Formats: sequence, C-alpha cells, structure tokens
Amino acid sequence: MLTTILASATVSGQSGYGQTITTASHEIHSDEPVRRGGTNTGPSPFELLLASLGACTAITLRMYAERKEWNLGGLHIKLRLLKDADAQHIERTISTSAALDAEQQMKLLEIADKTPVTKALAPGVRIQTVLEAGV
Repeated sequence: MLTTILASATVSGQSGYGQTITTASHEIHSDEPVRRGGTNTGPSPFELLLASLGACTAITLRMYAERKEWNLGGLHIKLRLLKDADAQHIERTISTSAALDAEQQMKLLEIADKTPVTKALAPGVRIQTVLEAGV
C-alpha cells in the first residue's frame, strides 16, 4: 500500500511553552495564554486545531461554490471547542453575506461535513509516536 504525505510540520522550542512551527513554506508560532503559564506569543494548540478546521471548511465551500457558480459573498466560519463532562465536541457556524436558497444551504452543510479536515477529525486519527532521545 502506497503512503501519501498530505502535510508535514516540524515543531521546536527551547524553553517555556512557546513553539515555532515550520511547514513546507511557512513559519508560525504557538503558545499557551498567560493564565495557563505561557507568554501568549501565538495561538494555543486547540486554537490552531480550530483554525485548521475553519480554513479547510472555508476553502472547500468556496471551491464548491465556484464550480457551481454560486455567489457566497463573504464567508465567515466561527468555531468553538466545547467540553461537557468527559466528552468534547466542536461547534461550527457558517455564515455567508449573500442570500442562498434552501437547496444551496443544505448542500453547503453537506459539503462542510465532507471537508478533508472534518473527515480526519470526525472518526479520530490514529497517532503513532516515536521518541528519539539525545539526538
């Protein structure tokens, strides 16, 4: 079975919670807020997770709308990670500035549930971890 790399990132930090994230073409930072012991130099890991889901949703919906020649106007995705007892869930609200008919709205909701990041998160992703100490 052929393995395809969909994305890669390297995360590094020397001290504290601030981290530098390097991808193929970009560098961003992540940290914890001050109230959690960080220095707030970037979004928290959960904020980055929500940002990834929101960006993928917006890009996928925009691509779909362009193929259908639909005008979405401005597209706004609002996300929240919520925890109830032991369970967690993400609340995603999609807003468009253009009016859409009921059929278009239903189709966009259907497409949102099929975005690549949604499909990766929904069933859970197996994580294989290897430790290389003293390298």
